[in-house]
Order: sequence, then structure tokens, then C-alpha cells
Amino acid sequence: MSSSFGGRRGRRSASGWPAAAKPAHEEPDRPADHDDPPADPASVARKIALDLLTAAPRTRAQLADAMARRGVPEDVGVEVLDRFTEVGLIDDAAFAQNWVASRQRTRGLAPRALAGELRQRGVAEPVIAAAVNAVDGDEVAAAARALARRKARTMTGLPRETQLRRLSGMLARKGYPSDVALRAVRDVLAENADVGSDSDADSAIDLDVYG
Repeated sequence: MSSSFGGRRGRRSASGWPAAAKPAHEEPDRPADHDDPPADPASVARKIALDLLTAAPRTRAQLADAMARRGVPEDVGVEVLDRFTEVGLIDDAAFAQNWVASRQRTRGLAPRALAGELRQRGVAEPVIAAAVNAVDGDEVAAAARALARRKARTMTGLPRETQLRRLSGMLARKGYPSDVALRAVRDVLAENADVGSDSDADSAIDLDVYG
């Protein structure tokens, strides 16, 4: 008959003495960090690209830059980017078209400014040209008038020459050519009955803002 002192007998070690119990909070043994195998560069590159593309559309150049910053070898990055391009996950032409449509609609940017933004994102010049050249001239003129009309509402009471100068400067910063900006400004101020003769309007615009 077994003894009942202290409840159930403790587990004994090979030496016969009771084995020391592990603290309840102690985690099981696992290999040290330095024993982990190095990450596969191709897997790292794929994860970088997928994470970025999940968050927002990206150009091939943007993804390549992100991989380079993370130390992915160039040849591995090229291989992964080529594969992503083949399956349609990377499409700079579609990116450029969508960028132009969105930025023109939300910011009223002209083709020249849109081209500059695409250039900053590493889009190739032929792709940029195709995207911005697809913008209809009437749409550009309408966007310029809409911008001028919205800005003109904040200038009520200012001298006509001041309004002309500020509106034309604003449109120039948005990338509109001087002739498009001039027509837009004259149309908008004519709507408000603030413009006199065409010659006065022309002379009042500071053409230096167009570089």
C-alpha cells in the first residue's frame, strides 16, 4: 500500500532524488535566434511587393526601390518584378492612366503637372506620354475653369487686376499652359461681371508665372 504523505509522490530523477519542477511560466526550449536559417531573398522580395501592392497601387520602380532598401539583391528583385509583371500585378501603363484620371478629377492638375508626378514615381517617358496625351482638351479647359471659379469665390471685392494675377498664377502652378489659363480666367471673371475689355485682361496677367 503506497504512502499518502503529502499527497501523490513527486516525479524522481534518474538519481532517485525528486526532479525539480519547471516554473509554470517558463516557455519550452526552442532554438536560439542565431540558429534560424537566413531568409530567402526571393521570399523577402515577394513579401515586400505584395505588402506594398495590397496597401495601394505601385509602379515597378517604386517596388524596386523598396526592395533595394531592404537589401534584396538586384538580380533577385528583377526576377520577382518580371514575374509580377507577367501575371498582371504590376502594370505601369494602367497605373499611369488611373493616376491621371484620379489626380485630374480630385486636384484639377493639368497634363504637365501630372507628367511630373508620374516621372517622380519612375514611370517611363513613353508610358507617361500615352497617359497624359489621352486627356481630352475640353476636359483640361473645363478643369481649369472649375479651379478658377472655385478660387474666385474667395476673392470677392479684390481689384480685377489682383484677381487676374492670382488666378493665373494658381493655374500655372497646377501645370496649365498660359493660353488655357487665360481663357479660363477671363471666362470665370466674365461670369462674375468683373472683367472689362479683353485687352485689359491680357495686360493684367503676369506671364512670368509660366516660366
